[in-house]
Amino acid sequence: MFIKIQTFIKNNRGQTLVEMALVLPILLLIIFGIIEFGRIFNAHLTLTHASREGARAGAVHKSDSEIENIVINASYPLIVNEDNITIDPQDIYRSVGYSITVEINSSIEIFTPVISNLLENPYPVSGKTTMRVE
Repeated sequence: MFIKIQTFIKNNRGQTLVEMALVLPILLLIIFGIIEFGRIFNAHLTLTHASREGARAGAVHKSDSEIENIVINASYPLIVNEDNITIDPQDIYRSVGYSITVEINSSIEIFTPVISNLLENPYPVSGKTTMRVE
């Protein structure tokens, strides 16, 4: 009878299952957090690039409608319309030596359920660039 109790104590299959049940949710939260952070960071870089393209177009005397088209095309994966784009100053007030600022505001949907409860959903993302008019 002593041998049967000793073999039962040496069996660790249940311990592994319990450890996995405790560690797996934390591991999944970290992995999905990294994925969502990457998506948000990619959206921020896309909007910053689009605002840089728009500011460069404004610096070489393009009109506001041309700048908006350039910004919309440069921020392709994200949905950006003319209402989300701020150009300061407008093309009639721009002159050589002054600066032009292009700012884009958008949002990105958070898909992971737990992370969407922790962050604002949809998460606001923006890009802003200022250049000197040539």
